[in-house]
Parts: sequence; structure tokens; C-alpha cells
Amino acid sequence: MFPVDPLSDVLSLLSARSLLSASLRAKGDWSIRFASDGVKFNAVLEGGCYLVSEGSEPRWLEAGDCFLLVNCGTHILCSDPSLTPLSPSEVFGPDHVGSIHADLPGECLFAVGGRVTFDDADAGLLLDALPPILFVSGKSREAAAIRWLLSRLGEEWDEKRAGGSVAADHLAQLLFVELIRVWLAQAETAAPGWMQALNDRRVGAAIRLLHGDPARNWRLQDLADAAGMSRSNFALRFRELAGISPLDYLLRWRIRLGAKALRSGAEPISAISYSLGYQSESAFSNAFKRITGVAPQQYRRDHQMAAASARKSGSIFGKPDA
Repeated sequence: MFPVDPLSDVLSLLSARSLLSASLRAKGDWSIRFASDGVKFNAVLEGGCYLVSEGSEPRWLEAGDCFLLVNCGTHILCSDPSLTPLSPSEVFGPDHVGSIHADLPGECLFAVGGRVTFDDADAGLLLDALPPILFVSGKSREAAAIRWLLSRLGEEWDEKRAGGSVAADHLAQLLFVELIRVWLAQAETAAPGWMQALNDRRVGAAIRLLHGDPARNWRLQDLADAAGMSRSNFALRFRELAGISPLDYLLRWRIRLGAKALRSGAEPISAISYSLGYQSESAFSNAFKRITGVAPQQYRRDHQMAAASARKSGSIFGKPDA
């Protein structure tokens, strides 16, 4: 059995999916401004360019470098930060698989990009833990897997073999996970959050226990023993890193799992309650309403009505990228 992995648990909860959707081949003097709503990622496969984002100095990107953008407004990719940027509509055009390309004269850059989609109900769990721009250098020791993934992405994009679109999306999914892994390995300080707590050797061991058996009646002493710390020191360290207490973390994780189950099917609320460690449906309902503001039954009805409305309007497929 594969070891318990809280990051995988969160990505599964969010139904996180990475989709490779764009390529850029640019030459000479060029500058393009992109919208950065949601979560986007880009990787330079050949050549180099500048990344310019609001409030930051221009950063030079070389082959192997990648970055993840999290609701950061707009950003510019260019050969020279002094140039006036064009809008994507002035440069790009769709091709037969829905990807976008640009070909401009001069020295060649080849970069690919895409987006990460989530179940919006829990997206904040991940997005609030990530910086607006997450940058990973292709030269770093931790980025060996990323370098291999980029090489494979380039091959899939160029060779257009059967199944290439599916293969590219799977590679993009791995790239997204590797970007987060490398960022965690390199991050020295960050705002309190579950990712920082997970990255701590002792506190992370306790979080893995909580994710491995969320229905168990965990005591603070159990978790402190797993972390090899005293109860008081463990509780303090956990709160410093995660921003909440260990048992509050457990409560909120249970409620997120319960909400996912309510959205995903028609399983009785009583069964969901017992699967999460609650001794009665009312105990679960009280905890659920305290965290979400609505009772489980109402939460399920609201979600079903919203889903039915989305199907009727056709918006279930979402809006296309800008």
C-alpha cells in the first residue's frame, strides 16, 4: 500500500487537473501581456525570455525554468522589458487541437503553458498556501525530474504522435506536482499554512497520521508522541506552522471530506457521518454547520441546484482561456 500522502489527498479532494493548452515560439523583439486569473503554469523548453509581473523586477528565464502563477493579475513574457506588450489576440491563433501558437521573426524561444483546474468549492485550500508566483530554476539540484518532464513535453508537442494530447496532459500534471515539491524543498520561510506544516519533519509526521485515519478519535498526546515532542511543544509548533491547532486541523479536514462526499453522490448523511468518526448524524451536522454555515442537507441541495443550473446554461464546461 502506498504511504499516506497529504498533498496527494488535497489534490484529489480538489480534483486538480493540469491541462497543457499553449505554446509560444517567438523570435526577435517581442512582448506579450497575458491574463493570469486562476492557476497557470509555463515552462521554457528552448531559448530564453523575461518574465515581468506587477511589483517584481524582470526575471530572465532560460531553458528548463518553470513558473506557476496563482491569481496574480497579469504578467508579461518578452525579449526586452522596455518593449510595449501586445495582447494575445494580436499574436495568437487557434490550431486544430485548441492550442495557441505565435511565430515572430528573429532568435527562437520555445515555451509551453497550461492551466490547472480545481473543484472550486475547496480551491482556497491550495491556492491560499501558494505564493502569487512560484518559480523553479531548471538548474537546481531538485529540478532533475522537471528537466526530464520538459524534455518529454517538448517531444510530445513536436512529434504529434497518436495519443500525444493525453500524454502531454499527464506530463503537465506531473510537472505541476513537481513544481510544488521543489518549491517546498527550497522554501525557507512562508506564511503559516498546511504546506509549511507538512514540510516540517515532526509536524508533517502527525499530519500524515491525521490523513491516514481521519475517523480515529485522535488525542493530542497521540500526535505529539508521533512527532517525538511534548504535548505543549507540539501544539505550539503545529499552530506556528499551520495557523490552527492539530485538532482544529482534523475537524476542518473531516468537514472538507464530508462536503466532497455530499457533492459527489447520494450517500446517506448518516453513513458519511460514521465514516468520518462521528458517533451520530447530529454530531456531524452540528460540526458541519459550525464550519460551513449551513447544514449538510442544505449544502447538498444547494450544490445539486447549482449543478443543474450550470448544465442547463451550458456553463459546466467553463469559460475559455483569455
